Amino acid sequence: MLEHGGRLLRAVQQYGIPREQWLDLSSGIAPWPFPVPPIPVDAWARLPETEDGLEDAARAYYGARQLLPVAGSQAAIQALPLLRTTARVGVLTPCYAEHPYAWQRAGHQLLALDEAQVEAALDGLDVLVLVNPNNPTGQRVSRERLLAWHARLAARGGWLLVDEAFMDNTPADSVVDCAERPGLIVLRSFGKFFGLAGVRLGFVAAEHSLLLRLAELLGPWTVNGPTRVLAQASLSDETAQRAQAQRCAAASQRLAHVLRSAGLAPSGGCDLFQYVRSEHAARLHEFLARRGILVRLFEQPAAVRLGLPACAADEQRLAQALAAYQKETA
Repeated sequence: MLEHGGRLLRAVQQYGIPREQWLDLSSGIAPWPFPVPPIPVDAWARLPETEDGLEDAARAYYGARQLLPVAGSQAAIQALPLLRTTARVGVLTPCYAEHPYAWQRAGHQLLALDEAQVEAALDGLDVLVLVNPNNPTGQRVSRERLLAWHARLAARGGWLLVDEAFMDNTPADSVVDCAERPGLIVLRSFGKFFGLAGVRLGFVAAEHSLLLRLAELLGPWTVNGPTRVLAQASLSDETAQRAQAQRCAAASQRLAHVLRSAGLAPSGGCDLFQYVRSEHAARLHEFLARRGILVRLFEQPAAVRLGLPACAADEQRLAQALAAYQKETA
């Protein structure tokens, strides 16, 4: 299994600190979950059915003409490489590690690229994969550039796969409204912005024929009944969505300020996390963990990613720990 954030129980065991004493900032998930509505008994008792209102709510929320609900975008990440014969796949790096892992495991040839290298490499690729905003850096590729890349790939039967897991806070940058075009596949993650990662729900927007192939590969009943009820309510609650977006943006700005004040100016980030590159990233990660603060460590390049503190007390706890780190390393 690849390394991911959110593995709090492992940290509890490793550092001997009780779970309730941890401040977990290791995942880019909004720390304010949307309210869970009453779940009808039928949602538990009956097999889930499609087009029960969830798809309509998702199409309206994302601005997509057609999409497929899946059991977390991770399910699509693992399945999509199985829908192509052996291909030359470019991956914009750094990248959410499950993407290159899934394509490599399916037997495809991988080429790691940074954004400046894409133009020269594009005509030699069958597939280009990227996360936008990037995970873990938060860097964004413009909508215009993405659509230009897609046009070049699609002209040769290629794919542009864009994972927009962190796009909810900046929807104007999304290309999901264009995903009915052949060769453009957009993934959206429900759990991060809505703070409900435990329900395991995502959406794939793409041309109809590809969605049919993906649905056949994944099989029936991929999203359970209670999740369908909960997600439909959240996707339809525009008032709560506006409040969440504002709360995330403000908290991310405060987090960036805390980091700068400790001499750790963010190298990137978005409204759900901040990213700090540092040759001393492992030391910082360990220093914080021994004080019950869990952040996400990356080795290549050396960096940490911090999710949003949920309240003023959490921000103050982080600020104090970072001040102690700054003093110790001065």
